Amino acid sequence: MRLSDTSRSEGLYAIVLAAGASTRFGSAKQLVRVAGRPLLHTAVTRAAEVTGNALIVVLGSGAAELAPLLKHSPGSVVVNQDWREGLASSIRAGVARLPAACSAVMLLLADQAAVTADDLRRLAGSWRKQPEHIAAALYGGVCGAPAIFPRSCFRGLSELRGDTGARALLTRNPDRVVRVPMPSAAIDVDTPEDLLALEAPR
Repeated sequence: MRLSDTSRSEGLYAIVLAAGASTRFGSAKQLVRVAGRPLLHTAVTRAAEVTGNALIVVLGSGAAELAPLLKHSPGSVVVNQDWREGLASSIRAGVARLPAACSAVMLLLADQAAVTADDLRRLAGSWRKQPEHIAAALYGGVCGAPAIFPRSCFRGLSELRGDTGARALLTRNPDRVVRVPMPSAAIDVDTPEDLLALEAPR
C-alpha cells in the first residue's frame, strides 16, 4: 500500500493555500518558476505525494490565470471570493469543502518553496502516532505551517478571521501540539529577494 493510499484510508486531506495577491512580490508568485516549475504546481505535487487525490487547492487573486496550471492535477480547486480578507478566509473556504470522511487536514502554503514531499511525509508520520494531536512544523523557534489538524479542530479553523493563519490554534493548545523540526518551512517567497536567496547556490 502506497503512502497516499494509507493517507486516504485514514481520511487525511491536504489544503494548499494559494489565494493571496502577492503584493510584496509584485506579480503572481504562484506562477514563479523554481527549478523549472511554477511554485503552485510544485506545492500541489508535493501534497499529492502524501494525500493522493484527497487534496483541495484554494485560489483567489488571479484565479482565472492560475486555474489552468491545475488542469491535470489531482484533487479539486476552490475559488475564495473573500481572499482580500486574508489567509483565514482561505482556510475557511478549504475546510468548508472537506468531506465527512475527512479525519484530519494538512494546511500548506504555496509559497513555502523549500518544503519537500519528505518533509510532509514526516509531518504525516508524526500525526499518525498521535492522531488527536496537532502536528506542526517547527522552525525559527516557532510552530506553523505546514501543519495537520484533527477533526476536533475544524470548528476552530472555521472561526478564524482576518489575515492570520492557524497559528492561533497552535498557541491556544500548546499541550496538544506535536512539534516536527522543519527548517525548510522557514523559507517563503514573499519578495523577489526571497526568490534570489532560494535560488542562490548553497
